[in-house]
Amino acid sequence: MIVGADMIYILMGVSGSGKTTVGQLLAKTLQCGFHDADEFHSAANKAKMHNGIPLTDDDRWPWLAAMRAAIDAARAEGRTHVFTCSALRQTYRDRLTPADGGVTFVYMKGDAAIIGGRLAERSEHFFNPALLQSQFETLEEPREALVLDIRQTPEALVQCILAGVQAQKGVAIAR
Repeated sequence: MIVGADMIYILMGVSGSGKTTVGQLLAKTLQCGFHDADEFHSAANKAKMHNGIPLTDDDRWPWLAAMRAAIDAARAEGRTHVFTCSALRQTYRDRLTPADGGVTFVYMKGDAAIIGGRLAERSEHFFNPALLQSQFETLEEPREALVLDIRQTPEALVQCILAGVQAQKGVAIAR
């Protein structure tokens, strides 16, 4: 079995942890598709976050269902695909994971000082940096995920993902 030939990667963590940057680079490296979870949010969800209002679980369920449908479609077609999603709680990760598994979570771990600095520099994004603390309060660190230190370069993080998956699965990475 070649890892990467039909895998689903989900890069998770709080906003500003580098999920999109690293996810896009991973998808480019693997020559596969990429979707950011923000693409699945409703306009109402984006407006709430822009205004500094945390989402409720009722806001999240349709968003997670839409992502899960995209995950299922990629798996049904046997396509490797990279997704990003905050997936802060285990219950959210459970909703994204098919019954037979098939999803590799990559936790982009960093502290509030580093991530807050990144958010302060970011423009043209609907996420209100005032919500960062609520994301850290909501975060349930994953039990089963590759854990990455976000202080590394995006290129180094992609190499960590590829090496970590290879070590976990005991097989070669298709590139």
